[in-house]
Amino acid sequence: MHSPEHVRSIAALDAAQLGLVAEAWRARAAAMRGAGFPYVFAGVNEGKAAGSSLPHSHSQLAGFRDQPPVEATEASADRCRLCDYLAWEGLEQERIVLEREGLVLLCPYAGRAPYECLVAPLGHEPDGFESEGLGSALDLAADALRRLGPVPSNLWLHPDGHWHLELLPRLTVFASLELATGHHVNPLPPEQAAATLRAVS
Repeated sequence: MHSPEHVRSIAALDAAQLGLVAEAWRARAAAMRGAGFPYVFAGVNEGKAAGSSLPHSHSQLAGFRDQPPVEATEASADRCRLCDYLAWEGLEQERIVLEREGLVLLCPYAGRAPYECLVAPLGHEPDGFESEGLGSALDLAADALRRLGPVPSNLWLHPDGHWHLELLPRLTVFASLELATGHHVNPLPPEQAAATLRAVS
């Protein structure tokens, strides 16, 4: 549970509370790694459409002995693709919602769904669980949800390589095309999504 108060979303938590969530993630990850699970998944499901099992905002953490395929693919490059991507987004400036405390919140160029967001440190940091910026990154993701209003969403941490958070509001349903091919149909251009989120404070 993210808070002793009954809240349905991380959007209802303040920066100090989200800092405590990051601290809890850090402690649980250290314990799992110490127990022989080198890869730790940390995520949040909010709303029934996003697979939440409880109405009270909470996290799910799970330890794995092997790195999941998606993480392994991201970590396999000779150079950091996320560093290159963030540099390009910095030049473009169209999809960046805001920057704060050395972190960026943006709507990625090839987002899978409307208002998908990426939160990442601007400088390369290899371990999200060890980062002092994890609480601030959670606060940025919560800020995006506050701007959207209460919507079902999934949030998860990619802890390795150049760590980052992915936030996926569940405003559309993935159908057979997305599930079968991995190609997603996003009806909202990311530039428009970012402009909408920037306009809301």
